Amino acid sequence: MKSVSRILVVITVLLSSISSFAQIKNARTETVKINGNCGMCKSNIENAGNVQNVANVIWNLDAKIATLKYDSLKTNKDEILQRIALAGYDNENFRASDNIYLKLPKCCQYKRELKAVTHQNDFKRDSCSNHKLVMPSTNSVKQYKLVLDNYFSIKDALVKSDGISASKKAIQLTNVIKAIEMDKLNTEGHNVWMKVMKDLLFDSEHISETKDVAHQRKHFKSLSSNMYVLIKNTNPEIIIYYQYCPMYNGGKGANWLSKENIIKNPYFGDQMLTCGRTIETIR
Repeated sequence: MKSVSRILVVITVLLSSISSFAQIKNARTETVKINGNCGMCKSNIENAGNVQNVANVIWNLDAKIATLKYDSLKTNKDEILQRIALAGYDNENFRASDNIYLKLPKCCQYKRELKAVTHQNDFKRDSCSNHKLVMPSTNSVKQYKLVLDNYFSIKDALVKSDGISASKKAIQLTNVIKAIEMDKLNTEGHNVWMKVMKDLLFDSEHISETKDVAHQRKHFKSLSSNMYVLIKNTNPEIIIYYQYCPMYNGGKGANWLSKENIIKNPYFGDQMLTCGRTIETIR
């Protein structure tokens, strides 16, 4: 009977999701288990997973089941579930870090299948009336800003199809990444940084080692994906626009971050300077 009830709940959630998913193209739908306790958890889970016209998440509190519908050419299940884990919610593919979980309000701290390791000095709980994740410290934000500024310099060079400049800017980014003082990051900031550091360094070094713009753009694509993860889990001092080009990589598309809402495509430069659109605004 429990199995039948679970199936009925999943069917109900799927049917109720249809209208919300109407704008997503190349749509793929999956259901996954995501832990949570309450209506506030529902809001956090859905907000963490949703990207306008790209991904939509509807989480059922009773079943602890989320319906994911996403544009399979722009994102995937793992990217969505990783964002949800970074917001504090264990799911089928990713386990939230202990420190992020412990920063959830007490009423939202669901029962975990694996025991969390707690360090009392690493966190403080917010009240349920102010349900916000505690962001990395000011020192973390300042160090991340240096990374972001150098990323934007590479992006601007690629907009101009200037491989020499992109290489020089990537050397600067590589040096900044290596100079991050991890002992001065708070626990959450350290956890986020450790998720992306090696990949950021890999791509920045490859961009620096060549003047071939086509090769640089290939690594800029994955560099941008990891920068997105970093910025989504910090507190940027400026508004950042997450933009998308549907034509790059044989029509598979690619994303990048920008300080301005105007499209200046780093994957094609003058060939298709305004190709793309903003799909998310990060504040």
